[in-house]
Amino acid sequence: MTLAAAVNENLAHTSNVLIYSSMAVYLLAFFANMAEWIFGSRSKVGRTAAALTGKAEEKAAAPAVTVQQKGSTAVLDRPQVVTRAAAGARDVPDGPGAAAGDAQGDLYGRIAISLTALAFIIEFGGVLTRALSVERAPWGNMYEFSITFSTVAVGIYLVLLALKKNVRWLGLPLVITVLLDLGLATTVLYTSSDQLVPALHSYWLYIHVSTAIFCGAVFYVGAVGTLLYLFKDSYENKLATGGQPGRFATSVMERLPASQSLDKFSYRVNAAVFPLWTFTIIAGAIWAGDAWGRYWGWDPKETWSFITWVAYACYLHARATAGWKGRKAAYLALIAFGCWIFNYYGVNIFVTGKHSYAGV
Repeated sequence: MTLAAAVNENLAHTSNVLIYSSMAVYLLAFFANMAEWIFGSRSKVGRTAAALTGKAEEKAAAPAVTVQQKGSTAVLDRPQVVTRAAAGARDVPDGPGAAAGDAQGDLYGRIAISLTALAFIIEFGGVLTRALSVERAPWGNMYEFSITFSTVAVGIYLVLLALKKNVRWLGLPLVITVLLDLGLATTVLYTSSDQLVPALHSYWLYIHVSTAIFCGAVFYVGAVGTLLYLFKDSYENKLATGGQPGRFATSVMERLPASQSLDKFSYRVNAAVFPLWTFTIIAGAIWAGDAWGRYWGWDPKETWSFITWVAYACYLHARATAGWKGRKAAYLALIAFGCWIFNYYGVNIFVTGKHSYAGV
């Protein structure tokens, strides 16, 4: 074995160790996120609503407010509290550990963020050493794509936090997804370090695949926001119609932003990255022209990339069309993300095409 081969083998081993180490730290971050949700207080808006409307059990039979005014007594009805964020209004504070949350919940939340950031650094090191071991971009197969995808997704979350965005509620579902993604990558999708097939030796690899990974990570963030919007909207509708959600639903839902805030967040995220997904498809077509002598051949990967583009275009159009905002548009967004997921896992594993040369 040559010296270069031995160095590359050691780098590949180091990459595997770093990926497994990041999974261990992500697991600790998961427990910290769970502790934040379990022991942290409800959001400021949720607790204020409970205090004023008497939704809590101990406030169920609370009378109207009695006020003394210059020797006379006035009886005032309890004010109606609107937990939906009105259009154009400031976002509702996020989940546990937000402003006015208790110190214990905030502490667990900060620990969760710190552990997530540490895991991100370790995982990034694993991706980097994988790239050094093969002397190329680490995007030649599904294993490499998966570890890079989860790294980018966590990076987007941390950047949003650094920009003071109310996305702390994203931490728990994100960490769960990353653990599942890395678990699948290291068990089912793992592929030993190897060189690329000739068709992939192009600078378009860095352009096309990197934008595809980034778009997928952003689409994932938008999908989580959309899914939580549907749950929060159902919860708010139940309250508005006089329903009484259970303790668990109340504890979870009142930690999230208002449904309108989640809906607005998801729409902005998807709308912002949609032009880049358009560029990704165009870049792939140009690369196909260089590699295979044709720009478009309705290969399964190409077809499903276009289907995903159409699905997100329908969602964005629906948001701008009267009668299709809210839940209907949210369903379209989830269908579009489902198309992206199938384009990655389903097409690569179950469908044979020109993009199947990378294997799993």
